[in-house]
Amino acid sequence: MRGFVISRLAADEAEILTIAVDAAFRRYGVGGALLRGHCARVAAAGAKSLFLEVDPENAAALALYRRLGFVEVGQRKGYYRRPDGQSATALVLKATLPQ
Repeated sequence: MRGFVISRLAADEAEILTIAVDAAFRRYGVGGALLRGHCARVAAAGAKSLFLEVDPENAAALALYRRLGFVEVGQRKGYYRRPDGQSATALVLKATLPQ
């Protein structure tokens, strides 16, 4: 397995709970392929939009999400816990899915 996406669908909205790519396969387009396929599947299931949270310091993930049309729609204060115990804000991103 090179990676996976876990999400939930409620009415016409989906939310990615986790997306992960094996470290050996990063920077080879696996994350983009997973995300594009996932967007198509949730759209086929009736989702009109897809949400996710991302650490603003995760530049690679942010670049991928923005390339695929995700835009920032909010923030969640204290969403992440850093290794040093400090809390960090997550960016809430949304993509509008083609119907």
